[in-house]
Amino acid sequence: MDGANLVDLLGRWATGRGPLYLLLTARLRALIDDGVLPPGHLLPPDRALAKLLAVGRGTVVATYDLLQQEGRVVRRQGSGTRVAAAQLSAARVVDGVPANPLIQHMLHPPDGVQLLTCAAPDVPPPFMVEAYAEAAERLAARPHDLGYHPAGQPALREAVAAYYRGRGLPTTADEIVVTTGAQQALSLLTGLLVQPGDTVLTETPTYPGALEVFRHAAAVVRGAEHGVASALRSRPALAYTVPTASNPSGAVMDVPSRRRLATLAAEHDVPLIDDEVCAELCFSGETPPPLASFTSGEQIITIASLSKVVWGGLRIGWIRAAAPLATRLARLRAIHDLAGEAVSQLAAVALLRRLPEIRRDRTAVLRERHDHLCAELRERLPSWSFEPALGGQTIWVRLPHGDTDAFAQVALRHGVAIPPGRAFDPVGGQGSYTRLHFLFTPRELSRAVAGLAAAWHSYDGTHHPTTTHALIV
Repeated sequence: MDGANLVDLLGRWATGRGPLYLLLTARLRALIDDGVLPPGHLLPPDRALAKLLAVGRGTVVATYDLLQQEGRVVRRQGSGTRVAAAQLSAARVVDGVPANPLIQHMLHPPDGVQLLTCAAPDVPPPFMVEAYAEAAERLAARPHDLGYHPAGQPALREAVAAYYRGRGLPTTADEIVVTTGAQQALSLLTGLLVQPGDTVLTETPTYPGALEVFRHAAAVVRGAEHGVASALRSRPALAYTVPTASNPSGAVMDVPSRRRLATLAAEHDVPLIDDEVCAELCFSGETPPPLASFTSGEQIITIASLSKVVWGGLRIGWIRAAAPLATRLARLRAIHDLAGEAVSQLAAVALLRRLPEIRRDRTAVLRERHDHLCAELRERLPSWSFEPALGGQTIWVRLPHGDTDAFAQVALRHGVAIPPGRAFDPVGGQGSYTRLHFLFTPRELSRAVAGLAAAWHSYDGTHHPTTTHALIV
């Protein structure tokens, strides 16, 4: 493929906001990830591509350098710039930050290793069978329905709207868009609201899956170490927060802080995503009010799913947003995914009706396992520090010294996979932290902590160099 053909493939790459090198990077990244530019493909030299695109050579150099950091191209003097082999490299980083270990372990699950990297229920509960049986009955009563509903099955949209009304937040079905899990909800919102070069504001630490989405959109991701509310006056294109049963810390934001955050988002006219994926997993048994309850404005966008409270494989999520935005999101979804899977959506209607019972049983199990994990850590690893969670599935743990990227490699040799803290930070900080989930049975948790204790005994962080390499197994 010559340079002219590559220019054709790039298309209108320069449209949008932000630095040209980020716009060019985003388009080349897409061509590489989609396989249009195959592994080993030779890209034009810096000067040649700059001339073809009518940009400065520095733009192309910066683009190639960023793609090289991401592991998507390989640059060697004398042999040019080539698309990298299609594999997960141990050195693969994004802007100096390790790739998401959750995604890596889903793609290449290691054998014989306890995964403390993936925090989602791994056993389908028995009541799902009843929910799917009810869904089958609903299908039998709808013989002339194609099932193509980009915004979601009408029955589920109304059930989700009723769920929010039950929490004191007036909601109509027109304000609900059903998605394939909350991850798709994040992708749709980012695709609609964020242009390359835009700033996205997040907490520090935060959910790494969200960071992956924002980086893929070529956004500039900024972390707010003292909370998103303190930085909203900078007017980012989008803000993202997990105020209820936070991932990774399990913290729960108090009501005055919720009110202040919602008020500031409205005052500064900043779209703010309230991630409620774990909101139904508060150990108190009470689900705090969503941020949208504290403002009459349309800036607050709520996302949630059933994957944490029911089962990870139940890919049913949703977005609650102002009706005009919901309509635009449904149109965008139809481009990529004509409609979600109908049977699971109809089953979700039954599951939402039983949500109080499901929540009670699930939180009781999680609270017991959380307490067991905390007790094991205090006994076997007393030098590690953490705050007990108030909900969710994970705790945020700090090592007394060393670097969790390096320690993760030692832990892996002792049969336990943990995520490095840098994956939870927009700029690659939090190097002394890791996230541990408590989804395993008490016996499995004891075995995992025993493995971590043995790994810590053999690890001396003061003598190990730090690394930004991601955990790849």
